[in-house]
Amino acid sequence: MVKTKKTTNLAISVYGIDGLVEKEINLPKEIFQAEVKPEVLALYIRVYQANQRQGTASSKTRGDVTGSTRKIFRQKGTGRARHGDIKAPIFVGGGVVGGPKPRDYSLKLTKKQKKNALYGALSLKLKNGEIIGLSDNFLKIEPKTKNIVQFLNKSKLNKGKKLIVVAGPQKNNLSLAIRNLKNVSIIETKSLNPYQILDCNKILFMENSILSFNSPEK
Repeated sequence: MVKTKKTTNLAISVYGIDGLVEKEINLPKEIFQAEVKPEVLALYIRVYQANQRQGTASSKTRGDVTGSTRKIFRQKGTGRARHGDIKAPIFVGGGVVGGPKPRDYSLKLTKKQKKNALYGALSLKLKNGEIIGLSDNFLKIEPKTKNIVQFLNKSKLNKGKKLIVVAGPQKNNLSLAIRNLKNVSIIETKSLNPYQILDCNKILFMENSILSFNSPEK
C-alpha cells in the first residue's frame, strides 16, 4: 500500500505493478528542493492561461454590417427621433459598439522565471508528499485498463487527478492502458510545466523520467 505522507526527504519509493516497493531513488536536490515562490507560481499560471486564449472573438461594427447607407426617413417632420442608416447600433441587426475584435493575449516569461516556477512546483509537491515513483516495468504493462485500475485501488490512488511523467514518447502500453481513465493523464518530461503539476493531486514519476529530467528551454 502506498503511503504518501509529508516529507522533506529527497528519496522516494519506487512501486511496482503489484503495488509493492521495489527500491528507492534519490531526487535531484536542485530540482526538488528549490525555493517555493508563490508569486512566481501565480505569475506562471496567469501567463499560461492567457496563452491558451485564441483571441479570435470578433464582432461587426456598423461599417462591417451589410446593408444600405440610406437615411431611413427624413430628419424632421415625422415626430420620431432622428436616425441615419439602418446599420446603426440602436437597431436590431445593426453594428456592435465596443465589441470584441481579434487580438493577441499571449504573455511571456523569462527562462529564469520558468525554471523557478517549475522547480518550485515540484518542490512543493514533494514537500506535500504528492510525488510517487513508478517502476519502468509499467511501460511494458499489458495495455488493459483493469491493470491500472487494480494498481490504483491497491495503492489508494483511485481518487483525485493523477499525472504520469515518462521520459520518452507517450505512445506505449502504459498510455494505452490509461486512455479510458478520465482522471489519469500522461506527459513527457520535456513537456512538463508548473500548471499541470499544480493541477493534479498526485504526480507519478517513471524511474527513467527522473534520471533524464531536464529544465525546459522555452
